[in-house]
Amino acid sequence: MIKYDYVALNDPVSQQLQQDIMRIAPSEATTLITGETGTGKEVIARAIHQHSRRSNKPFLAVNCGALTESLAESELFGHEKGAFTGATDSHQGWFEAANGGTLLLDEVGELSRHLQVKLLRVLQQREVIRVGSHRAIPIDVRVIAATHVELTQAIHARRFREDLYYRLNVTAINLQPLRNRQQDILVLAHHFLTHYANERKKPELRFTPEALDTLTTYSWPGNIRELDNAIHRAVLHSQGTAITPELLSLNSLTSSHEIKASSELTTFIHEQLRRGEPQLYQRTLEALISRAFELTGQNQSQAAAMLGISRHTLRTQLSHLGLIKSRKKISTPGDFEVERHKDHRERELRIGYQKFGNLGVLKAQRYLEQQFQPLGINVLWSEYPAGPQLLQALSQGEIDFGTTGEVPPIFGQSSNHQLRYIAWEPAAPSSVALMVPQDSSIRTLDDLRGKRIAVNKGSNVHYLLLQLLDEVGISLTDIRLIYTPAKYPLTQSDALSADAWMMWDPLLSHAELDGQLRRIENGEGRVNNHQFYLSNQNVIDEFADIFPALIDALRVTGEYIDTHRYHAAQLLSKELAINSTALEAALSRRSHQTQLMNSRILREQQIIADRFYALGLLPRPINVRQAVWSSD
Repeated sequence: MIKYDYVALNDPVSQQLQQDIMRIAPSEATTLITGETGTGKEVIARAIHQHSRRSNKPFLAVNCGALTESLAESELFGHEKGAFTGATDSHQGWFEAANGGTLLLDEVGELSRHLQVKLLRVLQQREVIRVGSHRAIPIDVRVIAATHVELTQAIHARRFREDLYYRLNVTAINLQPLRNRQQDILVLAHHFLTHYANERKKPELRFTPEALDTLTTYSWPGNIRELDNAIHRAVLHSQGTAITPELLSLNSLTSSHEIKASSELTTFIHEQLRRGEPQLYQRTLEALISRAFELTGQNQSQAAAMLGISRHTLRTQLSHLGLIKSRKKISTPGDFEVERHKDHRERELRIGYQKFGNLGVLKAQRYLEQQFQPLGINVLWSEYPAGPQLLQALSQGEIDFGTTGEVPPIFGQSSNHQLRYIAWEPAAPSSVALMVPQDSSIRTLDDLRGKRIAVNKGSNVHYLLLQLLDEVGISLTDIRLIYTPAKYPLTQSDALSADAWMMWDPLLSHAELDGQLRRIENGEGRVNNHQFYLSNQNVIDEFADIFPALIDALRVTGEYIDTHRYHAAQLLSKELAINSTALEAALSRRSHQTQLMNSRILREQQIIADRFYALGLLPRPINVRQAVWSSD
């Protein structure tokens, strides 16, 4: 979301909020910002920082909900060299990086109980202890926490520590949803339109009277973020000078229905409370979780999105209810057969995808659903931001099939995941690159010494980064790696937390088209950047009858993309909210012809695996050939 803290907002609620910011900012008190998703919690945190005595020091934001349990402590508090497998050098955590400034702990309600204890100690003692060390490091950081979770209810459900809540809630700001700030809607809408229209060189764009009516009558369940995205999307798809209700792509019926539903829900809850229903909170929570899980066909990602919570939180609740025991990883083929015969429902093929490439187009066309429904197979789709996250879901039995780049399966195999290579797509070295801001002092690879480089750990761009550093004799100790999934556009917090970003298509093409970032080097002559389709042996055994058809569907889709790039880009543009021109450029950088594994591609994978092991980034050497599916 772009900055809007300097916009003169008209609603009395927002004017009171400005007064609260000016009152809280000069103090050093820890602040808790609450509010629905999309209400602008990071923007408010940044405003507090900018009006404090720390304004000339770092402002960093970390999404606690995005931290994996295994790495969260290291990311927050840092680690020493050798603290765990893969810790080849010392690492400064977020608290140390923000020293002297302000650290926003976004979605703090998603932290595990274990990390809540660690965080409480840091807030009390004002010092951190890195993983693998016993030495306390003093810190001078103002902490702002933010969450859309009702923490008092989380305390009641024993998901959040009460003592940590009081430590965070020294001063508090509750952000009202956009539907309660009617006078701000059009002010923000015009602000976003001006920004995106100028960015796309369409300054003549204006809202029609009907569009203005739509904006003011819609209930904005996604708040300011939804408003921002709706106008951005409208500008991207606009052909003339007018932004119409159709371009906004809002359901005009949503507003009245949502208001009515909200009123009915409030009335129902009030009646239940008045009657003194026993264990109302727990019963309501269990009903919400179980019904969402049922309605989405037991798809955890979709159920979490439906409820507006993280998948981590959903998994915790499902575990408490005993609803995900059958979805756990199956240890042996024999166990799998027993489980399979217990389940008399239709079979489900759960596919992980990233909205781009063959699987993205295949989902948009709904081709697999048409092919497999007569066979009694339901196809369920789960979206992932990148290959490493998708592979993690595959290894945990949350999906059955998916696609990643070259590097994630190597890390997975080294961790004893029972994955299998199914097929691959040709190299696309120009689809990965090292990017920096236009005004960056980084001009060549030699300038990377001492810089902070954001990279998704265990991804294809991770391997490219190693190759780039090796070219100029820079070691991993000469830079600071920030492990984070790639994203674009970048927020101001992103720009402050890193000096360079490893990116891949379609985000790479999007960034190049916008012109806000420039490329230092890409993968040409350095990496192959293949794509691989993966599954695991248990799934292959169950779906042996349809895997050939699945491969054929990928081949057909690949041919369609390569011969109809313009139409494929248009199809994906609706899913990704990325300009179709950028998507067409991204699609043109690679061939999408799906092929079965062969000896040459296996040798190339083995070279990458050996390189990562030699650098100490893998816990053990691997033999790639042992993880290949045979179609015989």
